[in-house]
Amino acid sequence: MFEIATASAADVRLFSEWAADEQWNPGDSDALAFAAADPAGFFVGRLNGEPIASVSGVRYGNDFGFLGLYIVRSSERGKGYGIQLWRRVMEHFGARNVALDGVVDQQANYRKSGFRHAYNHIRHEGVPAPVTTDLTLVDARTIPFDQLAAYDRRFFPAPRDAFLALWVGLPEHRSLVAVRDGELEGFAVRRPSRTGARIGPIYAASDEIAAALISGLAEGESIAVDVPDLNAPAMKLAERLGLVPTFECARMYTGAVPDVDQNGIFATTTLELG
Repeated sequence: MFEIATASAADVRLFSEWAADEQWNPGDSDALAFAAADPAGFFVGRLNGEPIASVSGVRYGNDFGFLGLYIVRSSERGKGYGIQLWRRVMEHFGARNVALDGVVDQQANYRKSGFRHAYNHIRHEGVPAPVTTDLTLVDARTIPFDQLAAYDRRFFPAPRDAFLALWVGLPEHRSLVAVRDGELEGFAVRRPSRTGARIGPIYAASDEIAAALISGLAEGESIAVDVPDLNAPAMKLAERLGLVPTFECARMYTGAVPDVDQNGIFATTTLELG
């Protein structure tokens, strides 16, 4: 018997293990922040009581949603369980504009479900070359949260304060902002992952600021960043820092591409939640 239910916190942690099995390299504490984004937005498929499939459908306000963590365990694929979970999560979104980052072998299926390609995210990995800067970089936790949340809204199509507070505040996460004349001109968050560390988001007014943020957070260690390929300066910066492309997926939407400051996004926050 196959049943679909709202996932528990333990289920969401299990989904992270499955994501690691898929070589997606999730952050060590992703599950903690993910669950806060939309507690009712994670679904588990159980076969005879055993979890075998997952999907997330995080609703951001009334107009936007993000689909991720769509996984069916390899032994149960091709049996129709995934499409049942898919239909359930799409019902959960209602009439919202839904986004996802689709792996290459699933993009044709997503198009059949009404998703349209917008651009690609290219994961770049490696130890970035160090840079020198006279920019003022400070711990993002020292910035008034309403100022940080307002800055995030320039680059993300809906408020996500509960998620953002955890993304910045979790003990193992480290975040920096670039400040000039009292105004934020850059923001980035590093989190430990199964292999090295992940940095995302990276927002910046210029590639110089983005480079300073990456250098300040990498600390000479291997990192991974998911770079939108429509931001040519971001792609060139990753190459200039010596990072190597390792993975690609497509950002797709059911509706219009949101009107955000795409030129300032040097790396997305996470491929699972946007």
